[in-house]
Amino acid sequence: MLTINFHPFKNLETERLLLRRLNKDDVNEILELRGNPETMKFIPRPLTTTLEEAMAHINIIEEKIVNNEGINWAITVKGNPKFIGLIGHYRISAENHRCEMGYMILPQHQGKGYVSEAIDAVLEYGFNDLQMHSIEAVIDPENKASERVLQKNGFVKEAHILENELHDGKFWDTVIYSILKRNFRK
Repeated sequence: MLTINFHPFKNLETERLLLRRLNKDDVNEILELRGNPETMKFIPRPLTTTLEEAMAHINIIEEKIVNNEGINWAITVKGNPKFIGLIGHYRISAENHRCEMGYMILPQHQGKGYVSEAIDAVLEYGFNDLQMHSIEAVIDPENKASERVLQKNGFVKEAHILENELHDGKFWDTVIYSILKRNFRK
């Protein structure tokens, strides 16, 4: 079984991005991201509607880092510390050397290749630092943009699970994409 340790916290850099630790100064952007029906339309979770809820989300992320249960980074453009998105590893199965990766980006930053660039850095961290064997992403089958970015980054479709999650009175399908360490190309 793997030993997971996020201490000290490691910032990740790409050509254009700095992935850093989320902090209380990101609360307005978390509210904007998780409170936007458009960015949340494929995520079966309640909308964040207050600064208190946004701060609670930040606190949950921080607690998971402290307890070595999951890690998320704020996506920022180099030279500007302002939060534009969120990416990380959670649902870590240390005994199976597998985890789930998730990501979200503010609408005004979509379509610029930032998510793909961030995914590459987070995969490298997952495979090299955490020693994962495989990393999965679970998406809504209607989220074609997310599907494209996963395929672009070497993920393959593993499963389409019908109506397996109930949210707001609706059953949602999920699609699982994954990538094995041996197939990761930096």
